[in-house]
Amino acid sequence: MIVSHYTQISTYTLDSIPPGGIIVDMKYISEDNKHKIIRRLKLLEGQVRGLQKMVTDDVYCIDIITQTSAVKQAMSTVEDMLLENHLNHCVIHQVQAGQTKKAKEEIIKVYKLKRK
Repeated sequence: MIVSHYTQISTYTLDSIPPGGIIVDMKYISEDNKHKIIRRLKLLEGQVRGLQKMVTDDVYCIDIITQTSAVKQAMSTVEDMLLENHLNHCVIHQVQAGQTKKAKEEIIKVYKLKRK
């Protein structure tokens, strides 16, 4: 039986178990990591609001650019946290479930995104 966070999706017999097995109440991000990521995103939200105010208040351009750089770095930190979580949790589960091709494709996709 596949059970998501929200509802039961379907029932399987032993000969019809989907590739990768059966997922029961899978959480992609641990509660501890989720709290850390949310905290950082809230800080980022405040930084972006500060940038809006700086533009509204006609603050010197270089000062605004300095703050945009700080926002980009903070967003990069959030990306790193999510990537680390994905590698330590989701990719491990994919490999254990025999989904090595999917795991490899996702790692390559994220690698290419991070290089941009």
